[in-house]
Amino acid sequence: MPPDVTRRTVIAALASLPLGSAAASPSAPRAVAAPGSKVLVAYFSRSGNTRVIAGLLQRAFQADLFEIVPATAYPDEYLATVEEARQERDRDAARPLRATVAHLAPYDTVYLGFPIWGTTAPPVIKGFLKAHDLAGKQVVPFITHGGYGLGDSQAVLRRLAPQARFGSPFSMQADQERQTMERVNDWLTPQRSTTS
Repeated sequence: MPPDVTRRTVIAALASLPLGSAAASPSAPRAVAAPGSKVLVAYFSRSGNTRVIAGLLQRAFQADLFEIVPATAYPDEYLATVEEARQERDRDAARPLRATVAHLAPYDTVYLGFPIWGTTAPPVIKGFLKAHDLAGKQVVPFITHGGYGLGDSQAVLRRLAPQARFGSPFSMQADQERQTMERVNDWLTPQRSTTS
């Protein structure tokens, strides 16, 4: 996706995806929930990109929505969050959750959304998987990333939910805070030199 694509363009493109259509593009999510089954959309989102997809899935399947929130919030400052998440990744830590899904048993299908952090699933997703028994459930990941793809996130999901049945993931490159910071800093460099 070109770096000048705006978030509004991304949202418009997502809204037009044919979620249940056989003619959908290979990366578009496909309906996997059987008629009459109960669907949960669980997601973690820092910048809002994954939240947009979660909302679309919720409406498409008339699903219940659960926002995955860490018990202790990540720092507001992007680089501080990156460093904290890197340390957690290096320790293979799972970040505890503020809340869990109270009654997971009725759900047949769980759409699980998250951004890729440091080429893998964020520590809070590890926390979600450790706190919930997904055995026998259809789990369909939907993933946003800043250009590096899925990394080892699929292996992490399978390791932490070995008895779940995994559907094909949906992934999409989305605007990333780091790219925004770099573009603004590149723009500011000549601005700073003329004001010094």
